[in-house]
Amino acid sequence: MYSHTDTDNLLELMENRLSRIHPRSIEGKRPEAGVLLALTNDPWDPHIVLTQRSSSLSTHGGEVAFPGGKKDLSDCSLKATALREAQEEIGLEPDRVRVISQLGQVVSKHGVLVTPYVGVIDEMEHLSPNPDELQSVFKVPLRFFLDKQRFAVDKLSYKGKSIFVPSYRYQGY
Repeated sequence: MYSHTDTDNLLELMENRLSRIHPRSIEGKRPEAGVLLALTNDPWDPHIVLTQRSSSLSTHGGEVAFPGGKKDLSDCSLKATALREAQEEIGLEPDRVRVISQLGQVVSKHGVLVTPYVGVIDEMEHLSPNPDELQSVFKVPLRFFLDKQRFAVDKLSYKGKSIFVPSYRYQGY
């Protein structure tokens, strides 16, 4: 469990740690996607922006996710993909995001190579879910993930290996 005080500047601590990482790259030909892990700019209580996808979607329907999606031919990079998708999904203009780091790539359960980017946005930024893609957009305090116990740990199988994925519950999500 994370031990903190009210004077911990979580945003600064995170930026310092992220500046020292070397993101993992995964080799191979797969469809690619970019996602945005957007944090609000409150130094002591940053929140993570999450979405709940529309239950009518053919893939990932009803799931909680970061804003993002598959790379278009017009996207110059996966970072551009993540920013474009965040704009389409939650109305977040790309110039309102200060991207601070890329995280290691992962392969989704559908075989898509996902590249996450961490960005900082104003805590008062108005976000609005695109009703064609999302049921809602919401924010979760970063401290929730640092302080709370996991609701469950799901075991997934991928290429004969077991992967353990934490699951959380937050205000009905």
